[in-house]
Formats: sequence, structure tokens, C-alpha cells
Amino acid sequence: MIYKLLLCTLFLTFNFIDLKSDSKKPNIIFFLIDDLGWYDVGYQGSKFYETPNIDSLSERGMKFKNAYSAHPRCVPSRYGIMTGKYPARTKSPGPGSQLKSSEYTIAEALKDNGYSTLISGKWHLSRGKSGSSPEEQGFENNYGGGDSGVPKSYFYPYNIQKRGKGNENAPDLTKLPVVEDGYHLTDQLTDLTLNWLDINYINVKNNKPFFIYLSHYEVHTPFEGKRSLEEKYKTKVKSIYGEYNLENPFFYEKTTGETKLRQDNHIYAAMIENLDNNFGRVIRYLKKNNLYKNTIIVFTSDHGGLSNRGNGRPLATSNLPLRAGKGHNYEGGIKIPLFVVWENKIKRGWSNTIVTGTDHFPTLLELIGEDVMNERHVDGLSFRKSLIGKNQDNSKRPIYWHSPRPRPQSTGDLANTAVRIGDYKLFDFYREGRIELYNIKKDQGEKNNLAEKMPKKREELLNLIKNWRKSIDAIE
Repeated sequence: MIYKLLLCTLFLTFNFIDLKSDSKKPNIIFFLIDDLGWYDVGYQGSKFYETPNIDSLSERGMKFKNAYSAHPRCVPSRYGIMTGKYPARTKSPGPGSQLKSSEYTIAEALKDNGYSTLISGKWHLSRGKSGSSPEEQGFENNYGGGDSGVPKSYFYPYNIQKRGKGNENAPDLTKLPVVEDGYHLTDQLTDLTLNWLDINYINVKNNKPFFIYLSHYEVHTPFEGKRSLEEKYKTKVKSIYGEYNLENPFFYEKTTGETKLRQDNHIYAAMIENLDNNFGRVIRYLKKNNLYKNTIIVFTSDHGGLSNRGNGRPLATSNLPLRAGKGHNYEGGIKIPLFVVWENKIKRGWSNTIVTGTDHFPTLLELIGEDVMNERHVDGLSFRKSLIGKNQDNSKRPIYWHSPRPRPQSTGDLANTAVRIGDYKLFDFYREGRIELYNIKKDQGEKNNLAEKMPKKREELLNLIKNWRKSIDAIE
């Protein structure tokens, strides 16, 4: 009898804890990785890179087969995430296209709904007097987020170049606490994030939920990994491909420049594993401190991996079987890994729903039980239904990408606008008067141009593009 009473008491106690946690809005951690390609993690199928922590957590939530960035480059993609708007609305990318203080961000929306807010890592949405700082856009705390998009080095001191050449200064990183020479930036940003949680949630009682935007600079250039990991992957390259770089792993085509055909950059692989290790540190911390179950975890990238060049720059990765990479509106430049985890709330598995970077704003609002703000995130559409396992047919919704300022000498891309609606995707290379049309479901490598074979579909999608560009006053 006593045994039964004890079991009953424990049952009621545990259920009381669950109900109590359910009554509080969920915490949110948004992991945004820089330059991480669709195929750069194990759960997507990579056999070269090792990401056990990322892979393991991905199994606990919903993974997306058709997740896209709002643009194939850093600044405009991040603008789309923060505002829920297409970057073409602000003439991005280009001079003066950084985030204006008049914009209303997801961080501001969450702060206004009672969240404590932290950015740890890359901001890149301000440039000198152009654009606004994280503190002006809803972040109460800021570790390392400012103008710069890349450090000179990943090893402290971060503004002293240690390999390569041509990387910019990152004065925002000089504001980070001093650490010993050689300490890794990703490690420090993780340290600072967990220390912030210690101070605000573990050492004191804080009834406010938190929003952490953990926006790592890694795995952007410069290519710098921890030496032990570099040696590990250098050996792995030899075991897979024979003598290191014995064969030329590149292919050239006019519309994309030189394309990397295989994943064999041992330094980049070392960077990915270090990133995965730090991801694992955060997840273990959440679990140890009873924060995991009531935390929404988003993992994604700002655009596709760096796999194409118009000159002799070193390349990070291969996005095959997708075409091209960073800078391009082909699938390799805009298709990205994405999964969302909220234990016992979000379903596990794979979703075919087509989502893009502008959709995070309304989705997070719906997940925390708040109304969407259609007048704010005008291009964003919530994918909450997909997360909870309900059918969400958005096949009639067009998604747009506009690249008016290409970098043919750098990433090999050309000016164009693209639209995907349902299974079809059309490119308008308007400066050249060239149209490309693909069935993405059947041809994710974008090899079979259907523009001449399907004139009605071509004109339908081309008219969508022309009307959309006109409606938002896009620059050409």
C-alpha cells in the first residue's frame, strides 16, 4: 500500500512538473551556421564530414528536404531571417542594403513578448554608419556581433592573420573577453553563451524565457582548423582518394565557373567537426540543467556551401548532387540543412514542405503561442503545421531569389532572378536574355533545361518573376 502511495505521489509530482513547464513559453535557440552546405552534415548523407552531435539531435525532430535560404550570400540571407522579408525589398545585396533601425526583427518581436535575448556570434547586418546594431534590433546582450562577416583568424587574437590573406578586420571581436593565445573563436562563443545561461538562468531564478541567436562565424573562410583534427582528416582524405590532391577534383562550365566535385578539404572538415563538438556542448548543457525539454532548437545555414569560383580561390566543399554553390541561385547555392526540435511537441521525421529563410519569423511566433505579424514578415509563411505532423500543401506558393549584383570573378555566378513554385523552378538571366526551366523534383541537379519543351510553363513562371520584381521595385 505504501509502495502504491509512493508511486502515486511520484506520478503526480512529475506531472505537476510537466504542467508547470508547459505553462511557460518555450525557450528558443537558433543555431545559424555560416556557409554550411546542404550536404555538409552526416544526416544529409556526407560520408566525409563527421557530425555525430548534429546527426543525433536531428533524429529528435523534423528535418526538411526542401529548405532554402532567402539568398545565396550572407548579408541578404540574414536579412531574410531577421525580418521575414525578401532581401530584394531593400535592394540587397549592395551598398546601403544593411538592416535599417526602422525594420522590426524576430528578436524585437520575441523581446516584446517577454523574452530575454542574446546574440552570440555573427551579425553582419550593419556596415559603419549603414545599418543598425544587434542592440538596436531587439538583442539585449551581444557577444561578438557587429559589422564584420569573418574574423582574420579563428584563433585568438582574432584580428591577427595566421593563414592565407585578404580577410577583413573584425573590431567587434576585440570586444570579447581576453582569452589565451590560440583559443578558438567557436569555443569562446559557446563558452560565453553557456556562461550567460549560468548567470541568468542557473544561478538565479528567471521567469522569462530566452531567445539565443547562436550565429557561428565558422565554417566561413579563413580555412583554419584545430591541428589534431586537420591531421585526422588529412589521413582520411588519403584513405579515401589515395595520395592527397593527386587528381584534379574540379569541373568547369560557363554558367558556374569552376566547381568542386568532391569533399576533400581536410581543414574544412576539421572546422565542421569542431563546430559539431560545440553544438554537442550546448545540447548537453541544456539537458544537464533541465532546460532541454522546453527549448525549441532550430539548426540551419545561411546559404549553400562554397563550392564554386571564377578565379583561383580555395574552395571549401562539394554540394553534389546539387548544382553550383554559394553565390548561385542553383540548388547548391540556396538549398540548406534545416531541422527543428522541441521534445515531445514537434514530430520526428522528414518533411517535404518547401520553406525559406523568411519563414522562421512567423513559425517561431506560432510555436510560442503568439499571433503572426503579417504586416511585418510580409514574405514569411509559418511552417508550424509541418512541425506538428499535419499536412501543409504550399505547392502553389511561389518562392523568389533575386541576384542583381553577381560576383563572376569570385564565385562564378551571373545576374538572375529565380522562382520556384511546386516542382518547377525558372531562372531569368535577364542581362543575357536567357531562360532556364527545371523540374526540381525529378532533376535536383538542374541538368535538363525544359524552357523550350514547356513554353506554357516557361511563360507562366517568367510572368510571375516580372510581376514580382515590379511589385517590390527590385533593382536589375
